[in-house]
Amino acid sequence: MVRPGTGAGEDELAYLRTDREFRNVLLVELPDGDFAVLIAKLLFLSAFQHLNYAVLAGGTGQLAEIAAKTVKESAYHLDHATQWTLRLGDGTTLSHQRMQAAVDEVWPYTYELFEDVPELRAPWLSTVDGVLTEATLTRPADTADSWKPTGGRSGRHTEALSYLLAELQVLHRAYPGASW
Repeated sequence: MVRPGTGAGEDELAYLRTDREFRNVLLVELPDGDFAVLIAKLLFLSAFQHLNYAVLAGGTGQLAEIAAKTVKESAYHLDHATQWTLRLGDGTTLSHQRMQAAVDEVWPYTYELFEDVPELRAPWLSTVDGVLTEATLTRPADTADSWKPTGGRSGRHTEALSYLLAELQVLHRAYPGASW
């Protein structure tokens, strides 16, 4: 397994790892399906990232400095996702139906975001609930028996990641050592 800090370059990290060597939440690898799914994923992830980076920026050292810069970028993504969620959710009947279906489809994957930082779930819910309410969308109910897929951070991924990696890695694997 190629690990950061071992002298491996960016190409090795991006192009030579298998799916099991990636450590990401399942939410980011889900197929977009349609624009509403893409926007639901962006809303949920950017709301989380904005909160997470803000907490990290409050620390010290190089990570805090990087996080402070990233807070601004994540705020932009959150605003972009919010604006599209509002347009789609409170738009036509069809756009509302598609956006609600996207929220319902993607919602179970949001639980994995908080496995390491459960304290961020309440402020995240406050942000997301505000957007969904304004967009006339309904948040799926949280129940004890809700399906909560997990495993991405442990290297267990959806089938979709293999397809994404195949597309990402095809040129590098066909022409090893090439630079562009």
